[in-house]
Amino acid sequence: MAIAYRGKTEIEGIRRAGRVVMEVLAVLRAAVRPGVTTSELNALAERELKARGAISNFKGYRPERGVPPYPAVLCVSVDDEVLHGIPGRRVLREGEIVALDMGAVVDGWHGDSAITVPVGQIAADAQRLLDITQEALRRGIAAAHPGARVLDISRAIQTYVEGQGCAIVRHYGGHGIGRALHEDPFVPNYIERGQANSLLRPGMVMCVEPMVIAGAAATRELPDRWTVVTADGSRSAHFEHTIAITHGDPDILTTA
Repeated sequence: MAIAYRGKTEIEGIRRAGRVVMEVLAVLRAAVRPGVTTSELNALAERELKARGAISNFKGYRPERGVPPYPAVLCVSVDDEVLHGIPGRRVLREGEIVALDMGAVVDGWHGDSAITVPVGQIAADAQRLLDITQEALRRGIAAAHPGARVLDISRAIQTYVEGQGCAIVRHYGGHGIGRALHEDPFVPNYIERGQANSLLRPGMVMCVEPMVIAGAAATRELPDRWTVVTADGSRSAHFEHTIAITHGDPDILTTA
């Protein structure tokens, strides 16, 4: 898939989808508390999307053959669950952290964002993980200027996170977005030999989404073929914004 370069009208379409995502995430953030189940959060997200005339780009999504379609509109990943946690009977408990990742389609344009929020009162080390991940997102976005390259975003995220004594999740990362949920380019949060390193040019729209682990970087996939957890059981956090590359500073399209 070739990288798409969007005009002003197209970017505004993605912004409308992104605004819906952030409005729903704000409702979900307020609903997170001890005793709530992950399926209740998913049902709330589904109602809020429908109320805004949007549809989910997660539910029914199938990245490759052999993987079952994703069954929900929301990914709810708790504590050691890195991403793609499937909502179900799990009850949120005081002191946990929960990543909420979702998208929306409005008039054919896709938006995508993620936040990680505390469940009640959390320990200082859990709050530090949230702060580091959110700051990593800020630094990654700040590196997204025309004339820079994708791996400049990756370097900004990885350098900061590892400098704080945390680990960056491998194999998963950000992506282009527009008429489809996942488009080129892939936007990793780490650098290794052989990665593509596209030039950032005005009109590119992408999701930047650091996933940070308090322990070691290794992860494993559960038998449901979706949920990814840390191999050592340590906590993970995830924040994401959809942004557009402009002639100046990057434009964050997922704002309420």
